[in-house]
Amino acid sequence: MAENVSNTDVSAAAGASNGAGARPARTLVVVSAGLSQPSSTRLLADRLTTATVDRLTEKGVQPSVEVIELRDLAHDITNNLITGFAAPKLQKALDALASADGLIAVTPIFTTSFSGLFKSFIDIIEPTALTDLPVLIAATGGTERHSLALDYAVRPLFTYLHAVVAPTAVYAASSDWGSGATGAGPASGHGAVAGGGASALPDRIARAAGELTSLIIASERSSRVIDPFALPAGFSPVGGYGAQ
Repeated sequence: MAENVSNTDVSAAAGASNGAGARPARTLVVVSAGLSQPSSTRLLADRLTTATVDRLTEKGVQPSVEVIELRDLAHDITNNLITGFAAPKLQKALDALASADGLIAVTPIFTTSFSGLFKSFIDIIEPTALTDLPVLIAATGGTERHSLALDYAVRPLFTYLHAVVAPTAVYAASSDWGSGATGAGPASGHGAVAGGGASALPDRIARAAGELTSLIIASERSSRVIDPFALPAGFSPVGGYGAQ
């Protein structure tokens, strides 16, 4: 469910103390599609969130974070697919996503692609809700052989929804949580998809967080006023020929 993991008012006080007045605020939504507890998918999501929040804070942005655990919404997602109506908890998550300034989306890889729960959640999002939304995509899996799923499955999914996807996608295999994850062991080439060679997991996380931070700061998404009832451009109430 959507939960405020960080009213990370990563300090409004800090913004006031530097004499620059209130710092710009940005909302970061994190979607984790892990099925188990604890979950390596949620662990990767938390690592990416921490790195991104740190980068935003360094840039003078006041971030707040909302985490959506799809495991807790699985029944509501299924009911929504069948009935077309969202339960209050699910609607809260959808509203948070639609108004977000940035998104971190993490899914486990099952059978060479994103999980069914992850895709089912994406299927109930309004088609225009993610337009121009900066997105960092990431995934976990048991083997590095599935790392390319991020680029041939997850990235096209968000591109289709007109989101702005960060160049670096982060994949973490089981072996990444060993010595390579700390940067102390040899670099593991797998998972360094889209924009890099072999590197340890913390390096890939740092690079992706930096890219997402830049996209969030440059985005004007949160300053827009969106009318959910607006008619599409070119709409004519009397048909394609216009007023006669």
